[in-house]
Amino acid sequence: MGGELRDKVASGVAWSLGEKLGTILLQMVVSIVVARLLMPDDVGLMALMTFFSSLALVVVDSGFSQMLIRKGDPAQGDYKSVFLFNVVVSWIVYGVLVAVFPVVAAFYGRPILARIAPVLFLLVPVNALGTIQNTIFMRQFRFALLSKITFVASLASGVLAVTMALAGCGVWSLVGQRLSSIAVRAALLWFFSDWRPRRTERASTRPLREMAPYSLRLMATDLISAIYTRVAQLFIGKIYSTDLLGYFYQAQKLEELPVTSTVQSVQNVTFPAFSKLAASPRKFAESYRQVVMIVAFLMFPAMTGLSAVAPDLFALLLGEKWMPTVPYFEAMCLVGLFTPLAMIAYNVLKTLSDGRVVVRLEVVKRVLMTGVLAVTIPHSVMAIVWGMVAMAAIELVLNLVATTRLCTLSLWRFVRTLLPIAAVTALMYGTVVWGVQPRIADLHLGLRLMVQLIAGVAVFAGAAALFRLESLRETLAIVRKLWHKTC
Repeated sequence: MGGELRDKVASGVAWSLGEKLGTILLQMVVSIVVARLLMPDDVGLMALMTFFSSLALVVVDSGFSQMLIRKGDPAQGDYKSVFLFNVVVSWIVYGVLVAVFPVVAAFYGRPILARIAPVLFLLVPVNALGTIQNTIFMRQFRFALLSKITFVASLASGVLAVTMALAGCGVWSLVGQRLSSIAVRAALLWFFSDWRPRRTERASTRPLREMAPYSLRLMATDLISAIYTRVAQLFIGKIYSTDLLGYFYQAQKLEELPVTSTVQSVQNVTFPAFSKLAASPRKFAESYRQVVMIVAFLMFPAMTGLSAVAPDLFALLLGEKWMPTVPYFEAMCLVGLFTPLAMIAYNVLKTLSDGRVVVRLEVVKRVLMTGVLAVTIPHSVMAIVWGMVAMAAIELVLNLVATTRLCTLSLWRFVRTLLPIAAVTALMYGTVVWGVQPRIADLHLGLRLMVQLIAGVAVFAGAAALFRLESLRETLAIVRKLWHKTC
């Protein structure tokens, strides 16, 4: 990646991952406490709301923030124009959601959804207030500050959620958590940012028109992706039950804590970094390969290990009430092997293309996903989960093949980079599941988890060192460099 930019990316990823790790642990504790106090039906109701809020946030941004990151030197008027656009559109979207949700509530036979909507969907205009500040910090590689802001927002919203759950607020505790997290983050972004939409800065539709072709293609892509990521929730809630939706969503949410956090950390840092390297094909390809290698080195053992210990983990932390979630979670962990790498490849496509190939690729993927959903939804919830795993793998392959047409990193070079990590991960999984677990079945639950964790880490780290994996060397080099900078 070379010189100063490589140091910035390594530092940015480290700060972001550090915050994400802290946030993951915090959210995990909050999720465990709240899940013990709530019923699966409450979680299922929130899953339905999450589908619509995710779409709304994509529409409000419309891809303009990503265009501002990619743009060489945005003028202050560009920022103000996008800010005003986001605010105006956010209130329009809010009004539409509140107006249509009584119909949604009637469709599902859950009147409480209509009462939740006016409160929860306030997150849409609130989130729009901090989008430009967040974009500017990302352009400046101020990921340490963004990490601290996100952690504080998670802490404040987690405390509120636990307090409300203890007070018997039910699903409203989840509403309070989501809305307060967005509000605290927006407030902190304003507090620490020097940017304000000043009267002296001229806002016009010209910057929006110039950025629209690329931005709207990204919005279309992100919107399609958001729909298909959550659309299964709508069918599960209607065809099956909100209880089953609660189990499904809880598995998805817990699986996404490490996956989404890693994806966001790497994506937020690599998109601006890749944009700066786009003019140097050789450096770009090697940077791309190294990012993929290090992320795989972290995520492959983490997600495979979580799948291996899922029964004991759920029994210890969530109790019998949530044990039906375990089969869903075990399978969904496989999604975590593919999604982070697919998102890195997606960043490459956003950087090197004009957006057309991204949209065409999304159309192909969603046509395939439609077929998968049509087959799996009538069958069972477990079939839907396995369909999601299959689509995650297909998405990775399609993204990778597309990137080979835009950069000099070949598909075979990509595969050779990942194969050693996959082999060591498989060795770790086999050792834990077939070697360790049968021999410790009579131990106390907590002790069993500890033994499995130690065995898994020892086998993975030992095998990586024994076979001298490049990914281990690169990861340690980055850790040492960051340690020296900190000290």
